[in-house]
Order: sequence, then C-alpha cells, then structure tokens
Amino acid sequence: MFRLNLKIALRNLLRNKGFTLINIGGLAIGMSCCLMFLLYVNYEWSYDKQYRAVDRIYGVYKNYRSSDQTFTYGITGDALPNTLAPAVLQTIPEIEQASRVVRRWGVLFNYEHSTFKKNVSYVDPSFLKILDYKFIKGDAVAALADPNSILITESTAKKLFGDIDPIGKSIKWDNRKDLQVTAVIADPPRNQTYQFDVLMSWEFFEQENSFVKTSGWGAGFCNTIILLKENSNADQVDTQIRKLFKLNEENTRSEAFLFPLTKGHLYNKFENGIQDGGKIGQIKLFLFLAFSVLLIACINYMNLSTARSEKRAREVGVRKTLGSSRIAIAIQFFTESILLSFVAILIAFVLTEASLPYFNHLLEINMSINYSSPVLWIVLLFLLFFTGVIAGSYPSFYLSSFIPVKVLKGFNNAGRSSLPVRKILVVLQFGFSICMIISAIIIYGQISFIRNKPLGFDQHNLVQIDRSGELKKYSKTELFKAELLKSGAILSATEMSNGLTNGGNSTSSFEWPGKLPDENIVMNFREVGYDFSKTIGARMLLGRDFSRKFGSDSLGVVLNESTVKAMRLKNPVGTRIKWEGINYTVIGVVKDYTYESAVFKVAPTLFFCNLNEINTILLRLNPVKSLSKSLKLIIELGAVIDPAYPVEPQFISQSMEDKFKNERLIGVLSNLFGGFAIFISCLGLLGLALYMAEQRSKEISIRKVLGADLKSILVLLNKDFIKLVLIANLIAFPVAYIFASKWLQKYDYKIDITLWPFLLALFLSLLIALITISLQTFKVARANPVDALKYE
Repeated sequence: MFRLNLKIALRNLLRNKGFTLINIGGLAIGMSCCLMFLLYVNYEWSYDKQYRAVDRIYGVYKNYRSSDQTFTYGITGDALPNTLAPAVLQTIPEIEQASRVVRRWGVLFNYEHSTFKKNVSYVDPSFLKILDYKFIKGDAVAALADPNSILITESTAKKLFGDIDPIGKSIKWDNRKDLQVTAVIADPPRNQTYQFDVLMSWEFFEQENSFVKTSGWGAGFCNTIILLKENSNADQVDTQIRKLFKLNEENTRSEAFLFPLTKGHLYNKFENGIQDGGKIGQIKLFLFLAFSVLLIACINYMNLSTARSEKRAREVGVRKTLGSSRIAIAIQFFTESILLSFVAILIAFVLTEASLPYFNHLLEINMSINYSSPVLWIVLLFLLFFTGVIAGSYPSFYLSSFIPVKVLKGFNNAGRSSLPVRKILVVLQFGFSICMIISAIIIYGQISFIRNKPLGFDQHNLVQIDRSGELKKYSKTELFKAELLKSGAILSATEMSNGLTNGGNSTSSFEWPGKLPDENIVMNFREVGYDFSKTIGARMLLGRDFSRKFGSDSLGVVLNESTVKAMRLKNPVGTRIKWEGINYTVIGVVKDYTYESAVFKVAPTLFFCNLNEINTILLRLNPVKSLSKSLKLIIELGAVIDPAYPVEPQFISQSMEDKFKNERLIGVLSNLFGGFAIFISCLGLLGLALYMAEQRSKEISIRKVLGADLKSILVLLNKDFIKLVLIANLIAFPVAYIFASKWLQKYDYKIDITLWPFLLALFLSLLIALITISLQTFKVARANPVDALKYE
C-alpha cells in the first residue's frame, strides 16, 4: 500500500511541477531558517557543558549591597578576594576543589626572535582538576606544579614554535622571566566562559604582585570556581558560603553565593541580587522564531494544496466511488506532504551548510553540524515528520472529505467550507510577517538612536596603547609623547588607568559633605594624566582639568555630572572629598561621557591624577596628517624607546563599535528572517489568489461578457485580499507594540514608539500583497471568457 501511495504521490508532484517547486521552495526556506536557529540555540545552550563533572561545578558570585541597591558580580566579574578559595576548602568539607582565577590581556611573550601578546589566566593547579581539558602534550598533574611552568593552547604553540615540540622549551614572560612549557592543550571551544591562550600558576602571580599576599576580604580582583564532592548538597554549601564574608569582616556589605557554571552564560542578569533572566530570553525568542518561520511555511503549503482542490476533487470522487476510504485518501495526501518535506529538508540542509560560514562570521562564533551526533538525526526526523504532518493535515482532511456525487457533478459547492479557514491562515501568516516588519523598524530605529547619540567625547582619531616595558617609566612616557607632538602626528596625549572604553574600579568608601550616615553609593574611580578632557574631547562644565601648571593636582579630583547629582553638590568646585584617609579637593566637573555602554546611564565617576597607576596612553591623532603615516610613526617610535614591547595602537571607535555587537546581531537577524517570513507569506497569498481564481473563473468570464472592464475586475478580485491584509495589520499592531515596548525596557536610553513604523508596515504589507496578488489576478482578468464558459 505504501509503495502505491508513494508512486501516486511522485506522479502527482511531477505532473504539477510549478506547484511542487513553490511548495518545496517555501518549505526549504522555512526549514533552513529553523535549522539555523536551532543550531544557534544548541550552541548557546551547550555553553560550559563540555566538562565531565559539569553538574558539580559552580562559580562563586558576589552580592554587594549599597544604600539603594544590590550589585551582583558574576563568574568573570573579578570582584572576589583571593582569601575566599582557601577559606572554603578549609571550612566546608563538601567542597572537593577550589581555584582562583585572574585574567590579563595582551601579556608579552618572547621566543627566540619572535614576540607575541597573549591572553593569560593565572590559576591554582586545581583549576585543571575542576575543568578538564584535552591534553595534547603533558598532563594536568604536572602542568602547573612549578611556579615557573606554563601551559599553552594548541594555536599558541603553533604560533610560537611552529612544528617544533614545545615541551621543555623556555619562553620569556614580560621580557623579564624565563618560563618552561610543561603542557599543551586543545584550544578551548568558543562556547566556554574561560577563554585563554596561556595558563600560569597562581603562585607566580603572587610572586609578581606583592599586594596579593597582604590583601584581605575587602579586596576584589579575582574570581573563584569550585567543584563539589559527589552527592553533596549544593544548597547547604551555598548557605555556608553566604556566611564567609560576615565571619571574616564584621561590617561587610558583601555576600558570596554559589551559581551553577552551566547557567552563568544564559542566566546572567541580576536585579538587586536576584536572578532575573538574561540571555536566555534571547534564546527563547530565537527558538520561537525558528518554529514560527517553519509554521508559516507549513501554512503556505496548506494554502497552495487547497488552492488546487478543484484539480484533485474528481480524483478523490473517483477513488471513493471505487471503494477507497477517507483514511486511505488522507494517507495518500500525507504521503505527498512527507515526500515534499523530505526533498525540502535535503535542500534546507544544503542551504544551511552554505550559509553557516556567513553566520559564524556574523555572530563571531564557531557553529558546525556534527553529523555523528544522534541528536542531529533525531531533530531532522522530527522536523521531517512535524513539517509533513502539520503541512499535510488540513489538505488531507479537507480534500478527503469531498462527497463523490457532488464533486463528480461539478466542483461548484465542494470547496466553499475551506475558504474561512484559508483566510484565517493567511491572516495569521501575514500578521506574523507584519509584526516582524514593525519590530525590525523599531529595532533599527533604536540601534540608529544609540549609534548617533552623543557620547560626550570625540571617538574619532583617538587611539590607545598599552603602557608596558620602558613606557611604564614616567620619563619614557613623557619622551614618547613629546616626540609625537613634535612630529605633528598627534595633537595631544594623556594617560589612563585602563582602556577608555573599559569599566573602571568601583568603591562605596567616598566621604563628602552632606553624606547621610547610612548612605552607601557605589561609584567608579579612574586614574588619569594631564590634559585628559582635552585629549578625549570631553567638555569641562565647571573648573578645570588636571594640568602640569598646578603642583597640587595629585590631591585634586574631577567629578562627572552623575557624581555631582549623586552627592547632591550645589557648588562642587572646592568641595573636599575623603577617600582612604586622604582629603581631595574637587577642581572641576566634566560632562558625562559614555565609556562602558551607550545604552545605559553613565555611572558616577571620580577622576584622580595618579601617574603611578597608569596602564594606558591615549593619543589624539592629527586629522590633517596621513592616518597610516601617523600610526607607523607611533609604532616605530615605540620600537625605538623599547624594542622588546611592540606598540599596538587600538582605535577607540572600534572599541565602541564592539559594544553594539548584540544589538547589531538582533537587528540583522530580525531583518533577514523577517524577509524570509514575508517571502513565504507572499507565497501563501499567491495560493489564496489561485484558489479564488478557480472559484470565480466563470463569474469573471460572465462579467466580461456582460461588459465589465479590466479595471473593475481587478478591483473586484483584489479587494478581498486587501481586507485580509488590513485585518492582519489590525491584529499585528498591538502585538508588535507590546513586543517592542518590552524589548525597549532594558535600555536606559531609548526611542519613543511613534506611529510611523506602523504606517510604514501597513504601506509595505499592502504594496507587497498587491504585487503578489496582481501576478495572478491580472492573468485571470485578461483570460478569454470562452475558455471558462465553453463547456457550460
């Protein structure tokens, strides 16, 4: 029986090639979109789940309570004291391993005549017992046993040593110490939290940073991960860890707590110390979009299948007359839909493979299709039968319901019951597409608003370089700047504690006149050099910037607008602010400038002139000079002052652009898949146009014989479709408004939802619908009446 159904299905599909191609195209696009979304969801969902004991691995998070809110620092927040890891091992028996982690970027390494800057994580040896990695050379036991040992990734080994065996080789760290390579591991997958090129021991970090051994529970510069013993109760361990800060620092406002490593990536948003979603919301949205696009393709198949109902009606009537049951006929139509789905999923697979490199580049990830995974084939089979059954359900039950006597006499009344259902399907199909159009317009508007929003400083022609090697000496830094100013390559220069677009350090220990006894506001602080506001292009609202002309500036402080508001200072210049037992005098107020994210409010920030805590040099390039020549001069001058530390200028504009990555991704995906949804929906409208043409061909012919002109017939045919599109708009408007409003809530700076995105969506939907429908209705209106009436 199956063989016969398959043969009939193949004959029907080959006989109607146009119908088959349209259906396969719609299903293939829908399936390809669905597969791509599912691959991305799987990639994000598998974050940090590659480890064997992943269900027992936890990150230690920290809540810090200020007077008005609670701040949560996650697994990469670098906010924990180095004393916490030893304390949990000593006091909590359920913990098997604990490791501290400190990350550093752009650390210099030398091998023979080659120089590289790599990202380093300083860890305890237990780190390799908690997180298991694939060792290509060496082993986890001896890898970090010695303070001067070093573990490198496979790609780092390739860059440093080429094809030479790196084990036992010495490389120079920071141009100061020789370290011995003891192990090589495979590069960590990109969907892991801990990314590094080099692992070094915590003991070595302590040796090179004297403050580590003397720092207490009030310090925060590392993060901690732990491994619980088997069958341990995580809730009991969490209760004990929450008490540690209070036991060791009576007046602390901090509290540590456990959070599963596998949840750190997706559930990364906390509000006042309570977990409140995060990237999981975006994953759920993409999962919803994946099945929505697939559902639109299935609806499209239903519409096109029932549009051909007249051609299949007599077939159904004859088969029923010859003894076929309704179930047998329904199975025949299900066979056709599953066969179409099979062909479509093969094409979708090819489309997905072809577009994977583009998506990997767009998302800056490394997705791939694992053909050896049983889950892949289960998902493909599910998609095949889900699409086949859903797409074929309505056509199968509708077409198999035809009464033989009626359809063999004529099709005039056989298919009218399908029309309301088909109209509902088209309204739903187009309504979803309109929602995507409106959402895409609002998303684009928000991204454009953020991009064009004044940053408070001039990001163009502004570069930064790391202050390392000889440039760490103040005299060398001054020589470097003076030579660049003399050459005309730069207009001004200054220094900063870290990158301009990086987050600064924070504290709540500032004292100022008028501060309430229980007031505890967390504020950022940055160390900067002279001419800071001039170099970055920020505007001084009151007072002055730090200057060499004033010897007392080491005890001066510059506030931003947000700090003045937070401290409630009416006349800030001259105010005395106390910090760590030292009194500082406010010498100026700088206008708020955006440095961490353009979508959130600027945090209260205080600027101190402390040239001993400077790690970055900021340079304002001369716009009248050749950009390439100026950069070349900066690099060459850096090489003259210190050949061991290559200078690598970084554009601030690129750093700011990187902060829009997530918004840019959402914008591109909404436009791309919204376009696919519109295309598939248009195929659905084409199906309804075909259906209406079959139903009204004789009516149109009679009207033409009675003198109706082309214009009146086109209006007659199109007005019903326009009604459906208008209804779809009415349904889509409130849904899109709710979705867009909720999406915009996460931004401190956002656009107002105006009327024009809805009007534009209305215009576009009507235009697209008219073009799509007219392709068929114009053909029907121009047809010769004789062809439709010659058998009457």
